[in-house]
Amino acid sequence: MDLFLFFLFSCAYLFFSPRLFSLFFLLYLLFFFSHLFRRGSISGQSRKNIKKQQCEAIVGAQCGNAVLRGAHVYVPGIVSASKFMKAGDVISVYSDIKGKCKKGAKEFDETKIFLGNGISELSRKELFSGLPELKGIGIRMTEPVYLSPSFDNVLPGYLFLQNLPSAVVAHVLNPQPGEKILDLCAAPGGKTTHIAALMHDQGEVIALDKVSNKVEKIRQNALLLGLNSIRAFCFDGTKALKLEMVEDTEGEPPFLPESFDRILLDAPCSGMGQRPNMACSWTLKEVTSYQPLQRKLFSVAVQLLKPGGVLVYSTCTITLAENEEQVAWALRTFPCVQLQYQEPQIGGEGMMGAGLSFEQLKQLQRFDPSVVPLPDTDINSLRDTRIEDMIWLANKDCIGFFIAKFVKCKST
Repeated sequence: MDLFLFFLFSCAYLFFSPRLFSLFFLLYLLFFFSHLFRRGSISGQSRKNIKKQQCEAIVGAQCGNAVLRGAHVYVPGIVSASKFMKAGDVISVYSDIKGKCKKGAKEFDETKIFLGNGISELSRKELFSGLPELKGIGIRMTEPVYLSPSFDNVLPGYLFLQNLPSAVVAHVLNPQPGEKILDLCAAPGGKTTHIAALMHDQGEVIALDKVSNKVEKIRQNALLLGLNSIRAFCFDGTKALKLEMVEDTEGEPPFLPESFDRILLDAPCSGMGQRPNMACSWTLKEVTSYQPLQRKLFSVAVQLLKPGGVLVYSTCTITLAENEEQVAWALRTFPCVQLQYQEPQIGGEGMMGAGLSFEQLKQLQRFDPSVVPLPDTDINSLRDTRIEDMIWLANKDCIGFFIAKFVKCKST
């Protein structure tokens, strides 16, 4: 079967088009990974029999999260390494979850989490030589604790990897060809490019972010995916509304009221739904700082939306204050907007405690894996699964996320 699929996508590449080649290659990937699942080579369970090495490397918490999701260790993520580490050494990789390890340290004995073993691509001397141009893979993971397949650089011109709820958001927004869409907090551009793709790249997608290098990343992703309808600007979303009623000739921010058919507000948030997350460094002040910012952005979005337009509010956190409480506040503050049912409805209902009715909670979509028990699941048993059970499974193994969909009934 491997040779047959290889023959198919080789023929597609030679005689047809790169896109057809990519489709055959995807078939090959699906076959390959399903084969690994059947053999038990990919598992949600950690492997206990990995032998830890004397030679060690310490990485930061964010780098550690990426390794758990299938990544190799890139040079910028390496914080310290054993004194005599050489290129080609088999080393054990640990994550410094409290951020206590000093850059360039030769040993570290405080709290650390074992991530698996790998082969060093560079020596300790090369890693900490101070050369700013050092990039790329520093440690190639060969025995990770979790066998998560990496899709890094797999068909980069055709695929953009997203978590399940992030992919659901664009479908809930339901952009149509020819419309003018605003992605108010767009970086790094996954949802932006998804919106443009759902519109068949017909219309206009405006993407805003106030950090210039993040905006450049949006442009790079749009270029890589061949999407011409996206225009990205480095601009503060809270200032995106043009206060003076003068004619808009440039099409750049700020914008006149009621300029957009649909708006996505994937708001800055505490990020408590992100998984995996081995380091919890939030303070109460930091967590509570997001609600006022989210309300400023929502107020701007409502005014920029045309009557009859759709506004989708989403976060990657699980707090009541940043989700259901924001919905209750929006409905009280803006009589011109109403909640709408979402399609597709894959997440669970909203959480009680913010004063919303049972009917309103059903109109929300909350992904919260912490509320789902985790018994072993037989993949083969899913063939005749009910929709309700598939929704349960979707919440079992994804990030925490929240989605609310509003429609603007009249002018503000």
